[in-house]
Amino acid sequence: FGGTKIDTMAAPIDHTVSDEARMLASARPRGGFDFSLCGRNEVIRQAAAGATGTMPRAMKTGTTLAGAIFNGGIVLGADTRATEGTVVADKNCEKIHYIAPNIYCCGAGTAADTEHTTALIASQLKLLQLNTGAGSRVVTAMTLLKRMLFRYQGHISAALILGGVDTTGAHLYTVWPHGSTSKLPYASMGSGSLAAMSVLESSYKEDMTEEECMEL
Repeated sequence: FGGTKIDTMAAPIDHTVSDEARMLASARPRGGFDFSLCGRNEVIRQAAAGATGTMPRAMKTGTTLAGAIFNGGIVLGADTRATEGTVVADKNCEKIHYIAPNIYCCGAGTAADTEHTTALIASQLKLLQLNTGAGSRVVTAMTLLKRMLFRYQGHISAALILGGVDTTGAHLYTVWPHGSTSKLPYASMGSGSLAAMSVLESSYKEDMTEEECMEL
């Protein structure tokens, strides 16, 4: 710069690494695959297999709905798991839906379809009750459900067990997504219905007490 000489001095660089820095570098996770859990998995496999030499298999039953009539009323039951493929989306899903004070409905299939279908029928049944001044009947709720589902030709994924008690007694119906219905003393629906039906068919009897029906 105009013949002016500039003296530059480089500061000395300290290449020593502290013990704390070494510890942080060693604790930092490195890239690649980690097989450290393979030994743990082998220990668990041997312990779980035991004398049989085979690992226990997980049981998957899917949605299980059940209903049964006893002497003077009905009992409805359902699980609470909602899934999206292999993912448990909701561990506390309500599958027993309110229709009227004396009528409830268990739903299997698409959770949104069952909730909105039962809510719509509950609204229609309430309007009918206000117009007529009479109590809600189970057969009326069943008719409203089957007519709505038949209109959509199975595109609403709602498989239902409808149960209630009215002036004519206790009633239990199954309502399929296409609109077909059956009146039964006991019923099960859902992808886990076969396991439930085997218990119902072997143990159900007429004129059960409420305690016996709840135990079943």
